[in-house]
Amino acid sequence: MTMNRAWFHTFGCKANQYDTERMRQSLESSGVIPAASPDAADLAVLNTCTVTSEADRDACRLIRRLAREHLGLRIVVAGCSAALREAEYASMPEVWRVVPGQEPGDVVRAAISGRDQGLVRLRGAGSSLLARFRRGTRAWLKVQDGCDRRCSFCATRIARGGSRSRAPEEVVAEARLLAREHPELVITGIHIGHYGQDLPGRWSLSRLCARLLEEVPGVRVRLSSIEATEIDDLLIDLLAGSGGRLVPHLHVPLQSGSDDVLRRMRRWHTREGYRARVLEIASRLPYLGLGADIIVGFPGESEADHAETRALVEELPYTYLHVFPYSARSGTAAASLPNTVPGTIKAARSRELRELGLAGGRAYRASRVGGRAEMVVETFPEGSLPEGQEGATGLTEDYLRVEVALDDFGGPGGLQRGAVLRGTLGGDADRLRLTAAS
Repeated sequence: MTMNRAWFHTFGCKANQYDTERMRQSLESSGVIPAASPDAADLAVLNTCTVTSEADRDACRLIRRLAREHLGLRIVVAGCSAALREAEYASMPEVWRVVPGQEPGDVVRAAISGRDQGLVRLRGAGSSLLARFRRGTRAWLKVQDGCDRRCSFCATRIARGGSRSRAPEEVVAEARLLAREHPELVITGIHIGHYGQDLPGRWSLSRLCARLLEEVPGVRVRLSSIEATEIDDLLIDLLAGSGGRLVPHLHVPLQSGSDDVLRRMRRWHTREGYRARVLEIASRLPYLGLGADIIVGFPGESEADHAETRALVEELPYTYLHVFPYSARSGTAAASLPNTVPGTIKAARSRELRELGLAGGRAYRASRVGGRAEMVVETFPEGSLPEGQEGATGLTEDYLRVEVALDDFGGPGGLQRGAVLRGTLGGDADRLRLTAAS
């Protein structure tokens, strides 16, 4: 049966969002029309995530809800969770087809032909298919896929396979295409710090960024998650010396501030190595949006281990934190580790770290009042404004959510979604506003 209209839903990371766009583009090239909602679709494509057990449960809940509320909707489940739990999804009566991975060609064949037989499992990171995102604020630019590390808790590596880098010429070509419609490109992948290690010619992420800044003018570049110890000196120089083109915002996974826990996690950095690199980067930049992932309650994590993590969080200039209670993932080495941490303790430790992250973010926002900023408009009001809202909202280069008063930038007629505004930050830590520079 041929599907005429497809609705897409993405779980998880920016790499998944990029992959969904390629699925959408590939289906559209095959004659399928994207639908704005499941109500207007006869096919639903769910691109799943498996970073936590909750991500798997979220996918199953959505599948059941879609089948219950939209009779006749054919559901295709793709992505990382589908790669690891193919048989489980295939056994669900609500699921029409399962595509174990992210390849657009596999999704097209499952959707258009309605046959699982003969699917080709393409493992390359690159493709002649260029992702094109609808006009808006930012587009994802995926530069590699997979990971060669063996972190004991991570199921994503099992689902995605080893690290594969896209050719720099292909990345630059796609960046030029995306820059026509977007003021910001977000470099993403599964382990972007390993970009180029499988390519000839001594390529690295920093060399790729330097080439993008040189050959794709008029657009700012943001890095997605990157390991702190894989930020080399050239990348720091670009952050400090590009005039904001490579924006001062980094998300550097920590996972734990205890060396004992890091060893059990099979992480390759030490507490001190991470700490020293983050402080060096912060010392080179006038301001820096800094985020991290932390896993709480990893098997064997003691109160002393947690105290080390807490102390490091208090020392480093984080502006936000993503805190996850540990959940065992089937097939990972950590799933068989002894000394599990009770859920009540994980919840208390998570709450404590989240509160520290919120406090650090509030202090940082207060420190930015009176400083200059560049904002990309994301939301733009239509009709009357909600009570208390001054106008458009968006993100600054250092990842701060701010408002603007429309009249301060020429009124509604002078602004649109994706506009780049420069000015001075006012307001307070609870509500930042951008005003036109004098």
